[in-house]
Amino acid sequence: MPVNPELQGRSFPPTGPVRVTPERLRAFAEAVFASDPGASLAPPTFPILVQQAALDALLQDPDIGFELQNVVHGEQRFTMDRPIEVGDVLTGSLTVTGIRTLGSNAMLTAETLITDAAGDRVGTATSMLLIGGAA
Repeated sequence: MPVNPELQGRSFPPTGPVRVTPERLRAFAEAVFASDPGASLAPPTFPILVQQAALDALLQDPDIGFELQNVVHGEQRFTMDRPIEVGDVLTGSLTVTGIRTLGSNAMLTAETLITDAAGDRVGTATSMLLIGGAA
């Protein structure tokens, strides 16, 4: 099943809030083997927690046009405007920024704008998903 081309440019509602607590930072830091799991600043990959919630909304949408079992996470990037700290309350708003068809396969690029409780930009998380076509 091909990717629905109407997803290009589509934005999804913001995620629920992700509260950055010392416990959450410690658990994440330990999970990624960070050198200082007691730090008050988040490890550089911490925004994946916000982006994953946003990607879930995309992948659970009935109009995506492809089956989840045909998806491979191909690439991940973070562009941060400032560090994430204990006390931050973050949300993410995902937009499908690119769809490239490759025969029966496709590459889908999704960008998640991460903001704090004041609505200020914290950074952007970008994922590229490889989507296999029908066998």
